[in-house]
Amino acid sequence: MSKMRLKKGLALLLSALMAFSVCSAAVVSAGAVESTAVISGDTYWDYKYTVLDDSTVEITGYNDSDTEIVIPSEIEGKSVTSIGAWAFNGCTGLTSITIPDGVTSIGGYAFSGCTGLTSVTIPDSVTSIGDSAFYGCTGLTSITIPDSVTSTCN
Repeated sequence: MSKMRLKKGLALLLSALMAFSVCSAAVVSAGAVESTAVISGDTYWDYKYTVLDDSTVEITGYNDSDTEIVIPSEIEGKSVTSIGAWAFNGCTGLTSITIPDGVTSIGGYAFSGCTGLTSVTIPDSVTSIGDSAFYGCTGLTSITIPDSVTSTCN
């Protein structure tokens, strides 16, 4: 009987160790994937960006606390054509932003939570503004949406 208990106990212990090692490997793998995604993005000045399949640039984030921003029309010789979802989310000190001609889309929640934002200049090249792009911009007093915008959701 005691040999049987010992075998069962050992089997239980080995099962627990195997389960723990599988869970640990999954956590390490998830961390590795997340790190790779961060490494694949690039930074230009204070802007995070991604080069799209058509060799244009999408702004994906911002790393500064400037109050007035003029988004560049080119980064590393490539045209900036879009502002990605959540790109400026929570930039509470931002008061004004100028988007360059050539940008065609503004992603969902791109400026959400920018409570200090009071004015936005959107060029005629923009044809699409994502869902809730200016959600929570409680200080926004001036925004002109050009007639070129044909879609206000992603």
